[in-house]
Amino acid sequence: QVELVESGGGSVQAGGSLRLSCVASGDTYSVACMTWFHQVPGKEREGVAVIYTDDGTTHYTDSVKGRFTISHDNAQNTLYLQMNSLKPEDTGMYYCAASPYDMDYELALLRDRYKTWGQGTQVTVSS
Repeated sequence: QVELVESGGGSVQAGGSLRLSCVASGDTYSVACMTWFHQVPGKEREGVAVIYTDDGTTHYTDSVKGRFTISHDNAQNTLYLQMNSLKPEDTGMYYCAASPYDMDYELALLRDRYKTWGQGTQVTVSS
């Protein structure tokens, strides 16, 4: 079993930056891919960035490509999301998720593919 704890959220002005962290504990050897999700009230949780822990391959949705960078420190069992050039529409809760399955990235962006989640961290971007 894997447990995840996010941190690093906060309030910034548009154009600013934040770095989110997600510390994994437990059976971390079993994790094949990890994804950051974004959720706003009344909407579905959407995957924005995926990383595969074996080779570091990453994938991003078009909404964050070129602005966000996902990375993983295997030694520290920590997932990161560097968020630059933030926009008001980036506001919301951010969750990390982990899966033992090495699935195609299009599936890895889907909420229902994950059973292991962190508690989330709030990001607020003001215009």
